[in-house]
Amino acid sequence: MANPKTPTDSRRTALAVARRKAAATMPPPEPAPVAAVVAIEPRLWRTAAFWIGAALVLLLFLVVFSSILLPFVAGMVLAYFLDPIADRLQRVGLSRLMATIVILVGFVLMLVLLLIVVVPVLTSQLAGFAANVPGYIARLQTLITDFDPEWLSDNFGVDPAALRDGMNGLLTQGAGFLTTLMQSIWSSGKAIIDVVGLLVVTPVVAFYMLLDWDRMVAKVDSYVPRDHVETVRQLARDINASTAGFVRGQGTLCLVLGAMYAVGLTAVGLNFGLLIGFFAGLISFIPYVGSLVGLVLSLGVAFVQFWPDWPWIVLVAAIFFGGQFIEGNILQPKLVGSSVGLHPVWLMFALFAFGALFGFVGLLIAVPAAAAVGVLVRFAISRYLESPLYRGKSEVTVA
Repeated sequence: MANPKTPTDSRRTALAVARRKAAATMPPPEPAPVAAVVAIEPRLWRTAAFWIGAALVLLLFLVVFSSILLPFVAGMVLAYFLDPIADRLQRVGLSRLMATIVILVGFVLMLVLLLIVVVPVLTSQLAGFAANVPGYIARLQTLITDFDPEWLSDNFGVDPAALRDGMNGLLTQGAGFLTTLMQSIWSSGKAIIDVVGLLVVTPVVAFYMLLDWDRMVAKVDSYVPRDHVETVRQLARDINASTAGFVRGQGTLCLVLGAMYAVGLTAVGLNFGLLIGFFAGLISFIPYVGSLVGLVLSLGVAFVQFWPDWPWIVLVAAIFFGGQFIEGNILQPKLVGSSVGLHPVWLMFALFAFGALFGFVGLLIAVPAAAAVGVLVRFAISRYLESPLYRGKSEVTVA
């Protein structure tokens, strides 16, 4: 039989009920002032100063040594590009050393084959194209001068003479730009194709970087403050996914487009079709620029070569429009995907900015730098939206 309640138990129960009622009717505690919550500690200032100083030292290093960094940066980029293949070979059963040797030997053989078979043809076409540019410009100006569309004047009020003068001016400016571009490519090519630098130093750097890649990553990870290690690792994974998705995916896309344009233009018999097609494909990593430049160059050559057989000119244009359709609907989703996170405008700005500051080395580091900045900015924005500085005193839920 249960024990009867004593007066003391009844009083305790009544007190507990009274406390619960009082707690329910009391107003919630006043939140801490926003200024006190978001006050920046001295340690945070020191951390920010350290990273800003490290970034400035890195920029100064790049500026001072930019003239000799190309083989080393190229070797690092090559090792980063080939590391997933080495990891797969290790899973098959090869040691890291053997996997590195197999990969680099295969890469060097492919490079030598490319230099023997493709480069001489492209060099010959480049020299021929540069020699024929003045003749092509003169021929296009003649075609424009002979062009007298009276129906434009009758239907749209356009003066044919003014139209011819304007198009001649555009051609003259375009010829000057093209000449400057060819000279720049030639001078840059002579600077880039440094036999001792690229063909000797770069493979050596790539070999050692690829051999020690996993150990270097683990060593860097061991230096990360333990309180923030998971956050830093997640940021590193996001930067790697963005960079790898663009470099490997977009690199493959450029090669496929270059081969497709080159084969198509050569098949229709366009002069310098191999050169124009490869050039248009290889610069397709700059959004819209590759296809536009290739279309303008190929149509200019097609007008000079095929006019008045306009079906061939239409066929040349169709190759580029078809290439754009295949790129946007098949190649881009399959090879690059939507997870890269690099906006075309931001990418173009990074390429131009780093190229202007550091030359060809800047072009190599522009993509990972743009990816890193993009990931860090998104991380900072997400932290800001979760902070009291944004929410204030009210409890706001950010979608």
